[in-house]
Amino acid sequence: MPQAAFAHEGAAIDYTPGADVASGDVIVQGDLVGVARFDIKSGVLGALAVTGVFDFAKATNVAYTVGTILYWDDTNNIVTTTATGNKQIGKVVRAAATTDPTVRVRISQ
Repeated sequence: MPQAAFAHEGAAIDYTPGADVASGDVIVQGDLVGVARFDIKSGVLGALAVTGVFDFAKATNVAYTVGTILYWDDTNNIVTTTATGNKQIGKVVRAAATTDPTVRVRISQ
């Protein structure tokens, strides 16, 4: 048996939720963060995007510049620059002002 065998490109991973998941929900599994691109019913096999560029919710009192490393705060459901207690999701690819409700991030874990 080989030490490894190619399965797929890895842009999305299989995911079967224990509760309904809505398109755009951010799902944290250990150190892996994915985004549901479509609704997934509880107990039904679906997929989470683990690569790509997404607009993530952010606090409106914070601005982000391109290249900033961001983390997902699963308690408050927003991105943050605070690593402690949060999971890294990627880097900012479009600057966001304090008044912007979202920031564009390229997922890279």
